[in-house]
Amino acid sequence: MTTSGLPDKRMDTDAVIASLWSGMTLGIGGWGSRRKPMDLVRAIARSDLTDLTIVSYGGPDVGLLAAMGKLKRLITGFVTLDSIPLEPHYRVARQAGKLAVTELDEGMLQLGLRAAARRLPFLPTPAGLGSDVMRVNPELRTIRCPYTDAELVAVPALRLDAALLHVHRADVHGTAQVLGPDPYFDRWFALAADKVYLSTEAIGLDPDAPLSARLLHRMMVSGVVDAPGGAGFTECLPDYPRDEATQRRYAAGAKDPAAWQAFLEEWL
Repeated sequence: MTTSGLPDKRMDTDAVIASLWSGMTLGIGGWGSRRKPMDLVRAIARSDLTDLTIVSYGGPDVGLLAAMGKLKRLITGFVTLDSIPLEPHYRVARQAGKLAVTELDEGMLQLGLRAAARRLPFLPTPAGLGSDVMRVNPELRTIRCPYTDAELVAVPALRLDAALLHVHRADVHGTAQVLGPDPYFDRWFALAADKVYLSTEAIGLDPDAPLSARLLHRMMVSGVVDAPGGAGFTECLPDYPRDEATQRRYAAGAKDPAAWQAFLEEWL
């Protein structure tokens, strides 16, 4: 407890990883190669965790964990490095059939998180009708609107055992600020999860940031890791841009085992 009487939720990375388990469903915030909690993802890659179901607007978080054999299933709207359109390690794993993939429309993925956040079994949408989303995901069901009789896709709730997010600032109690131009869907990942673990660029809220920058209330957060640079090599504006040189080295490892091993020894 702190002098305010509120719990101090600071943790180290090892404590976060110790709270996770093999076979769990884990949401990872950020978007592509932007503001990903890479320090926490790298710790999972080093750990004994396996058979994970990952829900993510995917980037190197998905690629790294796939390359390290940690994934059983992926639920995603895409997997990209942004400046490299298709995440190459994900491509290799998927082409080899090493993980099951549920690939949804980006908005459908958000609806799955919103349904979980609202404790609903599903949310309806016209998105996906007439598209290959229904063909490649035969488990998806449709319903009839009770008012118009229109056909709609029933997007199932994506309930998460835990979510990992990276933010710009957080206080020791878990209140979190995102200072960049886009919060992505991190709030919905948090609301859909039983536990929420943050890594942050700095402990302490920015007093000059607008109130809208406060993305997460402390009641939503289970633990906070002080991790300056914790999104690297992904972009974390306004604190730092994407490290394109490191990302290119990471991507090149998908085709060159020796380069991949050298990269892991230095970076992991």
